[in-house]
Amino acid sequence: MPLAVYVIGAAIFALGTSEFMLSGLLPEVADDLDVSIPSAGLLISAFAIGMVVGAPVLAAATQRLPRRTTLVGLLAVFAVGHVVGALAPGYAVLFVCRVVSALACAGFWAVGAAVAISLVPAHARARTMAVMIGGLSIANIAGVPGGAALGQSLGWRSAFWAVALMTVVGLVGVLLFVPRTSPRDDAAERPALRTELRVYRNPQVWLAMATTALFAAGTFCFFSYLAPLLTDVTGLGEGWVPVVLVLYGVGALIGTALGGRLADAHMFGTLYSGLTAAVVVLALVAMTAQHAVAVVLLSALLGVAAFLCAPGLNARIFDVASGAPTLAGATATSSFNTGNTVGPWAGGLVISGGLGYAWTAWLGALLVLGALAGAWLQSRGTRPARVIATGERRAAAPSTAYTP
Repeated sequence: MPLAVYVIGAAIFALGTSEFMLSGLLPEVADDLDVSIPSAGLLISAFAIGMVVGAPVLAAATQRLPRRTTLVGLLAVFAVGHVVGALAPGYAVLFVCRVVSALACAGFWAVGAAVAISLVPAHARARTMAVMIGGLSIANIAGVPGGAALGQSLGWRSAFWAVALMTVVGLVGVLLFVPRTSPRDDAAERPALRTELRVYRNPQVWLAMATTALFAAGTFCFFSYLAPLLTDVTGLGEGWVPVVLVLYGVGALIGTALGGRLADAHMFGTLYSGLTAAVVVLALVAMTAQHAVAVVLLSALLGVAAFLCAPGLNARIFDVASGAPTLAGATATSSFNTGNTVGPWAGGLVISGGLGYAWTAWLGALLVLGALAGAWLQSRGTRPARVIATGERRAAAPSTAYTP
């Protein structure tokens, strides 16, 4: 695995910390800005909205720029967005900062994924995406609970300052280790934008996108409100929130490591296993929400189940959108974050409707069940890959490959 892939994954650690850390700081943000918990939860949706819009727009807008220059510029915008967010005088300014930061994050994900995929052979795509997603997993282990602990002790704004600093470190790493390319070199590797857009004529691309979005919506419908569920329903003290987030992150890292290796050889088997496990875990959380030990253990298992799916879902989009090397990364990013937008919003509706925090888990299970159905439909339109060598798969079957 090229060193540049690990550097991109390390930069994603900072981005992932920002994307998820508000899940552990909703009560503090809501109190400081004098808004409700569901309104504070919309700050998570705001980030996801920026990701949905930013991934395809920035991937297309920066197509003719050197990729390393693009990555550096996007990290710089992300860092500035967090400095402004740390100084935000009110909810509206913070909301805008979250959207702007998310635009930069989305562009980095899309271009970074394209760079990472271009550096490895086709049979290692899921493992490569696992390295990038591993940045998110480690963010869940260290960044998110660390941000929650920092925010609880020094105020939520201190977490934004910490993310800005980590982003600068990631920016330096990209400058030092990601290969420099010229616009001419990049243009030779990438088809014209008009050619890439034709990939969306393939129904399998849309089905892969829908599956990914439903999975992310189900996960985030619950995860976005994990902190208030732990304190208000389960009865744990605030100090337990970072601990549970660490356990979720450890589970996510385990799931990512397994999913990255298994999905390259057994794509749909891995997806079926992870999605089914996520449905079961979310349903169990809903049924045992008042029992602290059960919720803590199930939160860790949810990390394993959810991130077992993530590398495969990413790699699947790159497989069916192989004719669009630039937009494939943007498509995967937008799909995940469409779900990340819908999930907190749907969970907020459940809470505002008086059903309680435990019902976010029931709704999450239903949404992930929809993703499981989507994976089954995809497998029905795909011929099983024939193994040629250990860890190596034949190219996508004609029924799923796109020909311009």
